[in-house]
Amino acid sequence: MSDTPCYNLKEKDNRRALVEGMRDGIPIGLGYLAVGFSLGIAARDAGVSPGQNALMSLLCNASAGQFAGLTLIAAAGSYLGMAIITFIANARYMLMSCALSQRLNPNIAWWHRFLLAMGITDEIFAVTISRPGYINPNHAYGAFIIASPMWAMGNALGCIAGNIMPARLVSALSVALFGMFLAVIIPKARESKVIAGLIAICFAASYGAAHLPLISKLSGGTRVIILTIVLASGAAILFPHSEDISTESEALLEAEGLPGVEKNAHYKEVE
Repeated sequence: MSDTPCYNLKEKDNRRALVEGMRDGIPIGLGYLAVGFSLGIAARDAGVSPGQNALMSLLCNASAGQFAGLTLIAAAGSYLGMAIITFIANARYMLMSCALSQRLNPNIAWWHRFLLAMGITDEIFAVTISRPGYINPNHAYGAFIIASPMWAMGNALGCIAGNIMPARLVSALSVALFGMFLAVIIPKARESKVIAGLIAICFAASYGAAHLPLISKLSGGTRVIILTIVLASGAAILFPHSEDISTESEALLEAEGLPGVEKNAHYKEVE
């Protein structure tokens, strides 16, 4: 068999994933642009310049971690204290990384894993993990290269113009992020009653955790980690899901006209 179709197919698959990731990154980036204004105001109050805040946003892809860091900057905290509190605030991303690692081709290059871990945010994780089959890293890269600069831009603009905007308008802009989350979960909920039920349970559990006597005293990030482990483990045990990881690649192989056993051998060669 010639190697040319294999490389053409792989390039086509990667190019398509990158374009789709950039498309998915546009609404995420618009939400980030709006939400970044409020964080930019906090950065300005902490004495951080627009350029410094934009750089912080590019290197720390987490609003909770940035806000915790800005709080310590304003309080003249230590570098060690900032590292510890940022680690705690962003600990949930370790869970997301573990979930993504289970959906990667075992033969994928190690550096893809590092880049994916660096670019994980709640929203990029959501749109990436919802794709069928093996995760193509190029999809996450496409979303990241659109969303991350817009997050940094929103933070910088918040530093520059946030304080001259009405407080109600700044608060209204932050609602955009919740709308973006709904746009991610609603289509999946409509496709599966199990997913719809689990989403409802997650909402109820999150509300209950915020008001129960003991767990409500924990930080928001800690509650998210506990709920994620408990609910995800329970869902995996009660509703095990078997997925054909080659779905997307097989569609491309059929477009190439590769049948039967040859298709399977070609799929392994592509991966």
